[in-house]
Amino acid sequence: MLEKVRKILGLSSKKTGNKIVISVEKLERRVALLENGRLEEYSVERNTSRNIVGSVYKGRVKNIEMGLKAMFVDIGFEKNAFLHFWDAIPAALDSGIEEIDRPGRKQKKKITARDIPNIYPVGSEVIVQVTKGPIGTKGPRVTTNLSFAGRYLVLMPFSDRSGISRKIEDPKERARLRKILQSLEIPDGIGVIIRTVGEGQRARYFVRDLHFLLDQWVKVEESIKNDRAPSRVFEEPDLVERTVRDFLTEEIDEVICDNKEATERMIDLVGKVSPRGRNRIRVYDGATPVFEAFGVQKQIDDAFHRQVWLRCGGYIVIDETEALVAIDVNTGRNKGGRDVEKTILQTNLEAADEIARQLRLRNVGGLIIGDFIDMKSRKDQQMVYALMKDRLRRDKAKTHVLPISPLGLMEMTRQRAQESLSDTIYENCPYCSGRGVVKTSMSTSVELHRSLNTVMRKYQDSVHEIRVILNPDVLKRLKEEDEELLIELERRYAGRLLFRGDPSYHHEKFMVTNATTGEELKP
Repeated sequence: MLEKVRKILGLSSKKTGNKIVISVEKLERRVALLENGRLEEYSVERNTSRNIVGSVYKGRVKNIEMGLKAMFVDIGFEKNAFLHFWDAIPAALDSGIEEIDRPGRKQKKKITARDIPNIYPVGSEVIVQVTKGPIGTKGPRVTTNLSFAGRYLVLMPFSDRSGISRKIEDPKERARLRKILQSLEIPDGIGVIIRTVGEGQRARYFVRDLHFLLDQWVKVEESIKNDRAPSRVFEEPDLVERTVRDFLTEEIDEVICDNKEATERMIDLVGKVSPRGRNRIRVYDGATPVFEAFGVQKQIDDAFHRQVWLRCGGYIVIDETEALVAIDVNTGRNKGGRDVEKTILQTNLEAADEIARQLRLRNVGGLIIGDFIDMKSRKDQQMVYALMKDRLRRDKAKTHVLPISPLGLMEMTRQRAQESLSDTIYENCPYCSGRGVVKTSMSTSVELHRSLNTVMRKYQDSVHEIRVILNPDVLKRLKEEDEELLIELERRYAGRLLFRGDPSYHHEKFMVTNATTGEELKP
């Protein structure tokens, strides 16, 4: 089915010409992943908003809420971290991991949620890792199930379970990796997971990665032992280092960075796990900014509009609300020919491909509703659903998607570990307070007339000259269309109205004052 979808969309199943472009500036670092010149991943990290997800803290339990089955932990932030009882229990492996038994593994006593208040009473110290950064008014969410990601392995120091990523599908390769995992010298009480990028790698790479992670854990243990709570005992690597760890796979042809120091650091990091990989990293020293030179900046600007155009001429509209993200699909200029159903299918397929890409680029999470164009054929609906599932597989955040409903809606959830990119880059407009709309000049004029009628009646014996200060656009409306109504007010209350336009005034605001004293007159 997916091959048929690729044919309709004109896509090649082979990936070629993949690049990572990195821009390192004084205030922020940006990383873009290009596949065949198309922007597929985009990350931003600023000095003022460093990502804390993955960092480990030595905290202190401040209070326990039995009703919420959670505790609040002081880790040194303004808001205490939220630790649910379930996140304080030694966790089973994720459904995306196949558990592998290691020889000589000892069974540990099972801990339940009821035991947690006794294990971590108020005032006790607890080692936690951030799984979700502060979002809005909420503090970070944490877990006691620590994990440290390496190049090919994930080390879990408080778990004795080990496994292999299910994204590695080849049975022969899984059998080979199973043998490698069982042969690794892993200390008792520690678990490891072979990551998807471990597919096809030699055994010595896993041994090297394990030694690196164990050395890292020894340093963390030392900090846990010596540092006083609350304190940070491990900081998740910065964006540049995470890029080397997570993105620099065999499929990446080259890495281009505009900063010499960052380039040398990447070459050093890559050299520890893959000496040949160093040749793919080069420094960019051109006069044009690196993101412009490789066409990244224009794609970023186009991608973050509310309305995003598709190749076929259709478009999607993305709206982030408090509770969910709503995405509407429209045919736009893609009117097609006689075959309307084919036109609708093509638009919906391109929309599904673009929606999965936009979720990664914008880093939006929570509940997402996609309103696709109605398709009569159940087979067509399945094709759109299959493509969406396929495109979401590459997403590092956990996703769950449901088939298209009878109403043409596709519901999905995406793990929200930190604020979306739009929350990082933008803030609510101080003019419209984030609504995206302001009242028309006529609406403000109606409110002004209502207010003047009340004020002039109230002060008709004491105030005979009234000055109104308002936005010039509204004043223009009053002069051109509402002059007779204002003259009628002056006659009725035997008063005089004076107007002054002030560009600094909000489109919806005005002030009525005593023209003689300057005192504000309220209705």
